[in-house]
Amino acid sequence: MILVILGASLEGSVHVLEAWLFCFPRFQEKAREGAQNVTVDEVIGAYKQACQKLNCRQIPKLLRQLQEFTDLGHRIDCLDLKGEKLDYKTCEALEEVFKRLQFRVVDLEQTNLDEDGASALFDMIEYYESATHLNISFNKHIGTRGWQAAAHMMRKTSCLQYLDARNTPLLDHSAPFVARALRIRSSLAVLHLENASLSGRPLMLLATALKMNVNLRELYLADNKLNGLQDSAQLGNLLKFNSSLQILDLRNNHVLDSGLAYICEGLKEQKKGLETLVLWNNQLTHTGMAFLGMTLPHTQSLETLNLGHNPIGNEGVRNLKNGLISNRSVLRLGLTSTKLTCEGAVAVAEFIAESPRLLRLDLRENEIKTGGLMALSLALKVNHSLLRLDLDREPKKEAVKSFIETQKALLAEIQNGCKQNFMLAREQEEKEQRLQLSASMPEITVTEPQPEEPGDEPATRAQENGASGPGARPDSDSDSDSEEEEEDDGEEEDGERAEAPCPALVPPSDSLGPGDRSPPGSPSSPTEQRISVSSPGRGHKVFVVTRVESPPERVEPLVPPAPPSPPAPARPPSPPALSSPPPSPALPPAEALCTQDPEVWEPQSGSPLPNGLKPEFALALPPEPPPGPEAKASSCGLEHELSCSKNEKELEELLLEASQESGQETL
Repeated sequence: MILVILGASLEGSVHVLEAWLFCFPRFQEKAREGAQNVTVDEVIGAYKQACQKLNCRQIPKLLRQLQEFTDLGHRIDCLDLKGEKLDYKTCEALEEVFKRLQFRVVDLEQTNLDEDGASALFDMIEYYESATHLNISFNKHIGTRGWQAAAHMMRKTSCLQYLDARNTPLLDHSAPFVARALRIRSSLAVLHLENASLSGRPLMLLATALKMNVNLRELYLADNKLNGLQDSAQLGNLLKFNSSLQILDLRNNHVLDSGLAYICEGLKEQKKGLETLVLWNNQLTHTGMAFLGMTLPHTQSLETLNLGHNPIGNEGVRNLKNGLISNRSVLRLGLTSTKLTCEGAVAVAEFIAESPRLLRLDLRENEIKTGGLMALSLALKVNHSLLRLDLDREPKKEAVKSFIETQKALLAEIQNGCKQNFMLAREQEEKEQRLQLSASMPEITVTEPQPEEPGDEPATRAQENGASGPGARPDSDSDSDSEEEEEDDGEEEDGERAEAPCPALVPPSDSLGPGDRSPPGSPSSPTEQRISVSSPGRGHKVFVVTRVESPPERVEPLVPPAPPSPPAPARPPSPPALSSPPPSPALPPAEALCTQDPEVWEPQSGSPLPNGLKPEFALALPPEPPPGPEAKASSCGLEHELSCSKNEKELEELLLEASQESGQETL
């Protein structure tokens, strides 16, 4: 008996489950076929078959759109059902479309949805992720169950980013569902709730939930009859705790000056976040502008402030002026129809002259005449950021008729000033783009300079400064003279002292590195000898002096022991600072001078060098640098080292005498 009853109960449960799955097919296993395998004919056929099964009319507007769809592999731009009356059965037939296709925008505006139809559609959109932008505006009868399904859709659908519910009432018994969805999990970034009867408890629930929301960026609450007490206090608390909201639109409400005080308290806490605040037509006066003027210096993210259609007056603009000047974030300011006259325009002009970043200003529908236009024109002459200044096109009536022509001229001058600012801004933007483009080119690379000793710069820098390289014409010395005149006095004296012996200390052209040889196209002969002469000081310019002489006889390299050399002429004793120091371990002294030219002898302990210097002096010379640009500047490093010795006078005499003797020997 017990088994029979249990079997009957199980059988009944199975029948109930089958009936439930039959009534709600979208809760079965997800049956959406891959869009790449679906054709337009299949979608249209499935939709027509569903309409016949449910005995409902087909939507001609939908069929026309389905026939125009081409790319079914990605989200289609829009499914437009605006103005079509959708009852429950019509909505159920749409499941065959949502099962197979996905859209960016699904427009259900003014479709006369009831609770059953709205619930069915929202369940489909949530299950199949059919849309990223959904418009359900002007549907006043979706009821509590419809809003409950919409809240479930907002919480569960990760792809839904935009919801437009304008003129769709969100009443007290429906608001908790939406508030819970926005507080827990919601991917919505834009929410339109204009004229949704939010004043009172719905707004309190919504604002409380949005304090913890970090995804919503834009909130539109226009035409909700929000008052200046409880509703504004809730909005002020929302701004205190929510720093992710960027746009708050409160136009056409009853915020009043008292409500603006609450909102300003929240604005002071907005270190980052809110960028646009719209207070259009909220019965604000000069009293409210005093609160706002004290708040603006503390706002760091507010860029757009729209105060249009409020009776602010001239006094209100004066209260706002100091706050605007102290503010460093406002880029756009709307003062349309705010009861301004020339006096108020003068206050606005003072702000324009002081603002380095204002982009747009709207002063339409105000009684601004010749005096105010003149102040605005003068302000534009010192302002280079304002790109658009909106004024009434027709001049205002004046007692003096000639002033009307003056107004026209001033209006044209103001527009020309804005155009000039626009052209400057565009040129600056193009210049920055060119700089970014040039910086990103692969041919341009920035390399760090190699560390060098003072006074040992490469010769290529001298060529860039105008000095000639190897193989240059002799008349290039005139450029070097003009460059040397700019050097300091101390450097000039050092250069004069070290310039005489420099040719005798530099090896001939045969011993120069690859970078020091004359270019292939330069004329040369066997009787020419090129000697690199470098000047000390800034740049260390390298000059090439060509000396024509008969080729010397090739002398075989001497093999130790070397034959006794002829006695050297009398000369002053070498200074003690140049007594033979220990040779450098990196390079032997013999290689430090030259190993290729037979005219340069290897230093021996007792034999003098051809230029008359002692061999101990050669041991004190620095090692020869590697061939290349550094080889050209090696003599400069030697001259700098010699000029820094202790006994400069004795060294100068020694070098002069040695160079003269070597010159006589060559002659």
